[in-house]
Amino acid sequence: MTAPRDDSRRAVSLVTLGCARNDVDSEELAARIEAAGWRLVESADDAEVVVVNTCGFIEAAKQESVDTLLAASDSGAKVVAAGCMAERYGTELADALPEASAVLGFDDYAHIGDRLDDVAAGRPHTSHTPRDRRKLLPLTPVERRDAAVAQPGHGDAELPAGVAPASGPRVLRRRLDGGPAAPLKIASGCDRRCTFCAIPAFRGAYVSRTAADIVEEARWLADSGVRELVLVSENSTSYGKDLGDLRALEKLLPELAAVPGIARVRVTYLQPAEVRPGLIEVLTGTPGVVPYFDLSFQHASGPVLRAMRRFGDRPRFLGLIDQVRERVPDAGVRSNFIVGFPGETAADADELEAFLTAARLDAIGVFGYSDEDGTEAAKLPGALPAEEVAARLDRFSRLADELMAQRAEDRVGETVEVLIESVPGDGEPAEGRAAHQAPEVDGATYVQGAGLAVGDLVRAKVTEAGGVDLVAELVETVSRR
Repeated sequence: MTAPRDDSRRAVSLVTLGCARNDVDSEELAARIEAAGWRLVESADDAEVVVVNTCGFIEAAKQESVDTLLAASDSGAKVVAAGCMAERYGTELADALPEASAVLGFDDYAHIGDRLDDVAAGRPHTSHTPRDRRKLLPLTPVERRDAAVAQPGHGDAELPAGVAPASGPRVLRRRLDGGPAAPLKIASGCDRRCTFCAIPAFRGAYVSRTAADIVEEARWLADSGVRELVLVSENSTSYGKDLGDLRALEKLLPELAAVPGIARVRVTYLQPAEVRPGLIEVLTGTPGVVPYFDLSFQHASGPVLRAMRRFGDRPRFLGLIDQVRERVPDAGVRSNFIVGFPGETAADADELEAFLTAARLDAIGVFGYSDEDGTEAAKLPGALPAEEVAARLDRFSRLADELMAQRAEDRVGETVEVLIESVPGDGEPAEGRAAHQAPEVDGATYVQGAGLAVGDLVRAKVTEAGGVDLVAELVETVSRR
């Protein structure tokens, strides 16, 4: 008699933490994992191995990564740490976290199937010694592209259904979320030297993907049912610099908006110092490209920004927002801010408050400063006591909630375009996002109306607001998936 099949055999669960860039990394890992003969499952309880794609950006994110790894180990599965925290700490993380069967760096991704085979078989893995990836000779976009698909025995015909083939996007990718919006990575790494940020050290130098590869991946995503492309990178305004074209992003956006099936294109992670008039023109005047400005201000006091090695101050930033709103008055604008930075005075904090009050941002993220290993800011004089950082974080978090709610109230009476993401039925409103709302970070719009379906792009009139969320009545359907 044949024994029943053990469905947990060679099954792997993939957990993703952190930003949208990590979401794309996980989808590329998922494709490689399936191509290597493993089966993806949702629950750690059904898996032989759990891969945690960690975040290593700030202390809270690192703690969440450790907690997730420990929780995964309680399932009885073998646990693998990957992602930014794993790359950043390597052997140090492996030594501190014996619950993890392996700690994998970015260079292990091309061989993820072999690494999982080793973990399943109990063969030990030697973790990498962390290196400053800015000092490594970066691959050119073409070399990186070809390296990404150079997997012996993994030709197009052998790829599992739903995996992007090498003949299309030049990166293997398996969608893990079937929703109508998807991140699309346009570059990796960062060449800026902000004193508080360690990302360039473990993500490496800025490397743009070619426009041809990005457009091909966009077509594959559209064929998979995606309606909105969310362009992600560490700094999208730098796109094309290493390709010798400072206007590459302005040229790329209309191409992406013209991909059949794509209803709208959104750009994230804009560096204010690099937002050119031509880019504002394209973002506010190209059909299918949403007038959405995710501007990385970080602060509004000139002295604090100089200490961060960043550009700008309150008048310059308000002037930039004015340029945007002169073209599109209801354009979406969001940003993140660090409070309690070394040397930040009470006057600096008041300057930030004055900016936030005047800027009328749709979404505001506030983070309390914490020292990051290997950063210049960790050595700066004037460090604030932890209790003062916490007090400023509380002050500005409460202010941000108040200002975002006011901005949402300003939109009552507007007609907005909403991409429908879920339709619960039973008379409940459909949930989606207006043009000023990016996935997961900017709130949602709840649309009352009949006949709505996931993937619909509709116009709706805003009738009320609650916090950052909006409630709206359907006016008309613009297009369907």
